[in-house]
Amino acid sequence: MIYNVRGKLTYIDAQFSVIECGGVGFKCFTSLNTSKSVGKIGDEVNLFTYLSVREDAMDLFGFSTQTELDSFKLLITVSGVGPKAAMAVLSELTPDRLAVAIAAADTKAITKANGIGKKTAERIVLELKDKMVNMSTGEVSSAVVSAGSITEESAASEAVAALVALGFGQSDAAVAVGQMDKSLSADEMIRLGLKQLSRNL
Repeated sequence: MIYNVRGKLTYIDAQFSVIECGGVGFKCFTSLNTSKSVGKIGDEVNLFTYLSVREDAMDLFGFSTQTELDSFKLLITVSGVGPKAAMAVLSELTPDRLAVAIAAADTKAITKANGIGKKTAERIVLELKDKMVNMSTGEVSSAVVSAGSITEESAASEAVAALVALGFGQSDAAVAVGQMDKSLSADEMIRLGLKQLSRNL
Protein backbone atom coordinates (compact mmCIF):
# COMPACT_ATOMS: atom_id res chain seq x y z
CA MET A 1 0.00 0.00 0.00
CA ILE A 2 2.79 2.44 0.97
CA TYR A 3 5.97 1.46 -0.88
CA ASN A 4 8.27 4.10 0.55
CA VAL A 5 8.36 7.37 2.49
CA ARG A 6 10.64 10.19 1.36
CA GLY A 7 10.98 13.46 3.24
CA LYS A 8 12.71 15.32 6.07
CA LEU A 9 13.85 13.35 9.09
CA THR A 10 12.35 15.18 12.09
CA TYR A 11 12.82 12.63 14.89
CA ILE A 12 14.87 9.51 15.46
CA ASP A 13 15.50 7.06 18.29
CA ALA A 14 16.37 3.38 18.68
CA GLN A 15 12.86 2.16 17.83
CA PHE A 16 11.35 4.56 15.31
CA SER A 17 11.92 7.55 13.06
CA VAL A 18 9.54 10.29 11.95
CA ILE A 19 9.66 11.38 8.30
CA GLU A 20 7.80 14.56 7.35
CA CYS A 21 6.21 14.45 3.90
CA GLY A 22 4.03 17.34 2.74
CA GLY A 23 3.46 18.54 6.28
CA VAL A 24 2.53 15.08 7.58
CA GLY A 25 4.88 13.19 9.91
CA PHE A 26 4.99 9.43 9.32
CA LYS A 27 6.09 7.36 12.33
CA CYS A 28 8.14 4.44 11.01
CA PHE A 29 9.29 1.69 13.35
CA THR A 30 12.90 0.85 12.46
CA SER A 31 15.64 -1.61 13.31
CA LEU A 32 18.77 -0.41 15.10
CA ASN A 33 20.69 -0.89 11.86
CA THR A 34 18.35 1.46 10.00
CA SER A 35 18.34 3.95 12.87
CA LYS A 36 22.13 4.13 12.71
CA SER A 37 22.25 4.64 8.94
CA VAL A 38 19.13 6.64 8.08
CA GLY A 39 20.75 10.05 8.57
CA LYS A 40 20.62 13.08 10.87
CA ILE A 41 17.72 15.26 11.95
CA GLY A 42 16.87 17.62 9.09
CA ASP A 43 18.25 15.33 6.35
CA GLU A 44 16.20 14.37 3.31
CA VAL A 45 15.81 10.61 3.67
CA ASN A 46 14.01 7.68 2.11
CA LEU A 47 12.68 4.57 3.84
CA PHE A 48 11.18 1.50 2.20
CA THR A 49 8.07 0.62 4.15
CA TYR A 50 5.76 -2.18 5.21
CA LEU A 51 2.27 -1.42 6.59
CA SER A 52 1.11 -3.88 9.24
CA VAL A 53 -2.66 -3.83 9.71
CA ARG A 54 -4.27 -5.38 12.79
CA GLU A 55 -7.68 -5.03 14.35
CA ASP A 56 -6.40 -2.55 16.91
CA ALA A 57 -3.54 -0.81 15.09
CA MET A 58 -1.89 0.16 11.83
CA ASP A 59 1.90 0.25 12.15
CA LEU A 60 4.36 1.44 9.52
CA PHE A 61 7.79 -0.20 9.48
CA GLY A 62 10.67 1.53 7.71
CA PHE A 63 13.90 0.14 6.24
CA SER A 64 16.97 1.86 4.87
CA THR A 65 17.42 -0.76 2.12
CA GLN A 66 15.20 -2.93 -0.03
CA THR A 67 17.18 -5.97 1.14
CA GLU A 68 16.31 -5.30 4.77
CA LEU A 69 12.64 -4.94 3.83
CA ASP A 70 12.77 -8.23 1.93
CA SER A 71 14.40 -9.94 4.93
CA PHE A 72 11.65 -8.55 7.17
CA LYS A 73 8.94 -9.90 4.88
CA LEU A 74 10.54 -13.35 4.95
CA LEU A 75 10.93 -13.34 8.72
CA ILE A 76 7.26 -12.58 9.37
CA THR A 77 6.28 -15.63 7.29
CA VAL A 78 7.86 -17.84 9.96
CA SER A 79 5.41 -19.31 12.44
CA GLY A 80 5.48 -17.33 15.69
CA VAL A 81 7.51 -14.42 14.30
CA GLY A 82 5.59 -11.17 14.17
CA PRO A 83 6.74 -7.72 13.02
CA LYS A 84 8.27 -6.78 16.38
CA ALA A 85 10.23 -10.04 16.60
CA ALA A 86 11.41 -9.60 13.02
CA MET A 87 12.62 -6.09 13.83
CA ALA A 88 14.47 -7.44 16.87
CA VAL A 89 16.31 -9.91 14.63
CA LEU A 90 17.20 -7.20 12.11
CA SER A 91 18.38 -4.95 14.93
CA GLU A 92 20.89 -7.64 15.88
CA LEU A 93 21.81 -8.90 12.39
CA THR A 94 22.12 -7.15 9.06
CA PRO A 95 20.44 -8.97 6.13
CA ASP A 96 23.78 -10.43 4.95
CA ARG A 97 24.70 -11.59 8.45
CA LEU A 98 21.24 -13.10 8.86
CA ALA A 99 21.60 -14.97 5.56
CA VAL A 100 24.93 -16.44 6.63
CA ALA A 101 23.57 -17.36 10.08
CA ILE A 102 20.63 -19.18 8.52
CA ALA A 103 22.81 -20.94 5.93
CA ALA A 104 25.18 -22.09 8.68
CA ALA A 105 22.27 -23.04 11.01
CA ASP A 106 23.80 -20.66 13.55
CA THR A 107 20.84 -20.38 15.91
CA LYS A 108 23.10 -18.93 18.60
CA ALA A 109 23.60 -15.77 16.53
CA ILE A 110 19.86 -15.41 16.01
CA THR A 111 19.01 -15.89 19.69
CA LYS A 112 21.10 -12.81 20.49
CA ALA A 113 18.11 -10.81 19.23
CA ASN A 114 15.89 -9.52 22.01
CA GLY A 115 12.99 -11.90 22.71
CA ILE A 116 14.12 -14.64 20.30
CA GLY A 117 14.46 -18.03 21.99
CA LYS A 118 16.12 -21.20 20.76
CA LYS A 119 12.94 -22.76 19.37
CA THR A 120 12.05 -19.62 17.42
CA ALA A 121 15.60 -19.40 16.05
CA GLU A 122 15.38 -23.04 14.96
CA ARG A 123 12.10 -22.34 13.14
CA ILE A 124 13.68 -19.36 11.39
CA VAL A 125 16.57 -21.54 10.18
CA LEU A 126 14.28 -24.42 9.15
CA GLU A 127 11.71 -22.34 7.29
CA LEU A 128 14.04 -19.80 5.65
CA LYS A 129 17.20 -21.76 4.86
CA ASP A 130 16.41 -22.14 1.15
CA LYS A 131 14.83 -18.69 0.79
CA MET A 132 17.56 -16.65 2.49
CA VAL A 133 20.40 -18.03 0.34
CA ASN A 134 19.35 -15.68 -2.44
CA MET A 135 19.37 -12.66 -0.13
CA SER A 136 23.18 -12.49 -0.01
CA THR A 137 23.96 -12.77 -3.71
CA GLY A 138 25.66 -9.81 -5.34
CA GLU A 139 27.45 -8.65 -2.17
CA VAL A 140 30.42 -10.98 -1.91
CA SER A 141 32.49 -8.67 0.27
CA SER A 142 29.77 -8.13 2.83
CA ALA A 143 29.05 -11.84 3.04
CA VAL A 144 32.74 -12.47 3.66
CA VAL A 145 32.73 -10.01 6.55
CA SER A 146 29.50 -11.50 7.84
CA ALA A 147 30.88 -15.00 8.17
CA GLY A 148 33.76 -13.80 10.29
CA SER A 149 31.46 -11.67 12.43
CA ILE A 150 28.80 -14.16 13.46
CA THR A 151 30.50 -17.55 13.65
CA GLU A 152 32.75 -18.64 16.47
CA GLU A 153 34.09 -21.78 14.82
CA SER A 154 37.22 -22.35 12.75
CA ALA A 155 38.19 -20.38 9.68
CA ALA A 156 37.21 -23.39 7.55
CA SER A 157 33.71 -23.48 9.04
CA GLU A 158 33.31 -19.75 8.46
CA ALA A 159 34.40 -20.14 4.85
CA VAL A 160 31.97 -23.00 4.21
CA ALA A 161 29.10 -21.03 5.76
CA ALA A 162 29.84 -17.98 3.60
CA LEU A 163 30.09 -20.04 0.39
CA VAL A 164 26.78 -21.76 1.15
CA ALA A 165 25.17 -18.36 1.79
CA LEU A 166 26.41 -17.26 -1.63
CA GLY A 167 24.49 -20.09 -3.28
CA PHE A 168 26.93 -23.00 -3.49
CA GLY A 169 26.04 -26.48 -2.24
CA GLN A 170 27.04 -27.46 1.29
CA SER A 171 28.96 -30.54 0.14
CA ASP A 172 30.73 -28.71 -2.72
CA ALA A 173 31.77 -25.90 -0.40
CA ALA A 174 33.00 -28.34 2.25
CA VAL A 175 35.07 -30.31 -0.29
CA ALA A 176 36.60 -27.15 -1.74
CA VAL A 177 37.55 -25.74 1.65
CA GLY A 178 38.70 -29.12 2.92
CA GLN A 179 41.44 -29.20 0.27
CA MET A 180 42.91 -25.88 1.37
CA ASP A 181 45.79 -25.10 3.72
CA LYS A 182 44.24 -24.82 7.21
CA SER A 183 46.59 -21.96 8.06
CA LEU A 184 44.74 -19.68 5.63
CA SER A 185 42.34 -17.09 6.99
CA ALA A 186 38.59 -17.40 6.40
CA ASP A 187 38.82 -14.48 3.98
CA GLU A 188 41.48 -16.22 1.89
CA MET A 189 39.58 -19.53 1.93
CA ILE A 190 36.40 -17.84 0.73
CA ARG A 191 38.18 -16.07 -2.14
CA LEU A 192 39.89 -19.29 -3.25
CA GLY A 193 36.63 -21.20 -2.87
CA LEU A 194 34.78 -18.69 -5.02
CA LYS A 195 37.35 -19.05 -7.79
CA GLN A 196 37.29 -22.85 -7.66
CA LEU A 197 33.53 -23.32 -7.40
CA SER A 198 32.80 -20.70 -10.05
CA ARG A 199 34.91 -22.67 -12.54
CA ASN A 200 32.73 -25.72 -11.87
CA LEU A 201 29.46 -23.93 -12.70
